[in-house]
Amino acid sequence: MIDLVIRADRACDPESNYFGPAILGIENGQIVLFHRGFDLEVASLETVSYQREIVAPGFIDLHVHVYEWVTNFGISPDKAGIFSGATTVVDQGSAGPWTVGGFEAFISKPSITDVRCFMSANLAGALMGGMEGTTLHGPQMTRIEEIKKAHKRYPKLICGIKSHGESGGMSHWDTDVLKQAVMAGEECGLPLYVHTGELFPVANENRPAPESVVDKTIELLRPGDILAHVYSNMPDGVIGSSIEVPKYVHAAFKKGINFDIGYGINFSYRIARMMIESKLPPTTISSDLHGDFNAYHDFSKLDYSLAGAFNRLIGLGLPIHDAIKCVTYAPALILKASHEIGTLAEGSTADFTILDHRDEPLVMPDAEGQKLEIPGALVPIFVYKNGKKIETDPTMFPDLS
Repeated sequence: MIDLVIRADRACDPESNYFGPAILGIENGQIVLFHRGFDLEVASLETVSYQREIVAPGFIDLHVHVYEWVTNFGISPDKAGIFSGATTVVDQGSAGPWTVGGFEAFISKPSITDVRCFMSANLAGALMGGMEGTTLHGPQMTRIEEIKKAHKRYPKLICGIKSHGESGGMSHWDTDVLKQAVMAGEECGLPLYVHTGELFPVANENRPAPESVVDKTIELLRPGDILAHVYSNMPDGVIGSSIEVPKYVHAAFKKGINFDIGYGINFSYRIARMMIESKLPPTTISSDLHGDFNAYHDFSKLDYSLAGAFNRLIGLGLPIHDAIKCVTYAPALILKASHEIGTLAEGSTADFTILDHRDEPLVMPDAEGQKLEIPGALVPIFVYKNGKKIETDPTMFPDLS
């Protein structure tokens, strides 16, 4: 007899492109049955029915910062994860080869959420410790052999390498660090996740032309690598101040480079519309959840969420099933984990995100002060982690209240 049966009027499985009624059977934390339709009787210890709600694979947030208490801006992994509606989160660059052991021991292992990481190319990750970005992230702190050692020790935890393609770093060391990160990625068989948009202090005498920054970055990237903050309004971002999508962005898409939202603090509806209208949809939707960069363990300014970013993209015209794919199956492919997460397939982990439709209209601003009106929102009300039901925390959706 199966432990749990979920009967869902609206089950969405992006892997098989199915959106409709389904019966899901869960046993020992795994999906043992995925039956399309209701024409099947299944004996179970417990049965739960969802009619109005959407039952999706557990959301995967590809960009969070959760090295709490070690980085000054890291937040609780379970607040960023299960309590925000995501059953898997991926920390982007908080840990480096010499700090990833602590990340595994004190963040990943104790968490209910499945926590993985893209390890920073530099030795210490985002550990501030009195070191400014140009010291911490420079070529003198990047060692390919140490990246390889760390990946060999933590092969499941470390799913990729975090690097940067922005004006500050390029004004100091051009693309030297990014080249080392690419070499490490080649030797480890790992993808790169590359931040775009000015971040580190700029040496103004060497400031690169804004449009050259992403162009030089894309030239080095490989199919399967990920560009972050693709709808950012930063001048040296993917679009920058251009009134049309640059040719090198189209070339990146054709090359097979993934486009991640990395919502964060610079998201622009103007750029999002420009990209979507140019048939350049996001590969993945992620949040970039983090605390205040200029304070310690301060989340008072955190006013966005993964669910908010997800609803914004739907409001901009992305079909619901495509948006769900961007937070489930697509990031699972990047993590090389689509056999276990991001899907409703039999044999995969029993991770689900349950979305309820709230009918209240919302007005959602972007970083440029533009407003998007949406008639309602899909809000994660529960997750199932390894088959166990957990209620989300409404305070983690400040942009949906």
